[in-house]
Amino acid sequence: MDESSLLLRAYYELLYERLEANRDRLTARIEKILSQEIAERDFPRLNEDRYAAYRDTCLAFVDERMEMYNPTGVQYTFDNVGSREVFKLELQLNWYDSRVEYEALVRAAMEKALVGVTDENLRLLAGELIEKLGAFPDRSIISAYEDSPTLQKLPDYVVGRAIEEIIG
Repeated sequence: MDESSLLLRAYYELLYERLEANRDRLTARIEKILSQEIAERDFPRLNEDRYAAYRDTCLAFVDERMEMYNPTGVQYTFDNVGSREVFKLELQLNWYDSRVEYEALVRAAMEKALVGVTDENLRLLAGELIEKLGAFPDRSIISAYEDSPTLQKLPDYVVGRAIEEIIG
């Protein structure tokens, strides 16, 4: 494994650790953002059951995202030969396009790896990636939602915003 791949693994691992450590704060932030977004947009009023369904969807998306970042599972998402095809399919299934964001993440990891990745600076460099680029694919989700907000996109957006606020 080259140094940039090692750095990307550390990036995902650090994201996982930050989300795991801040799970309660993340849940509270999701509820606040969800309520605010529904109130501020021209969405139809949601009854209590529909609101609960959206909140539960957001929380399920957090679990999904954490599994994506999970250091024991990340290799299945990003590392093997079939993962390229899975990644392409995921890009087609998502309502947002995260290719540019992912390419920027890979480029930044490659640039940071040029200084040399050691056991001592690995977490520091991963933290710098998070500080500079946030959590992949949040920027793509947030900008696509803000360009065209809909209820269908709302759970992804709420989770993306909450994660960005928590990991910063």
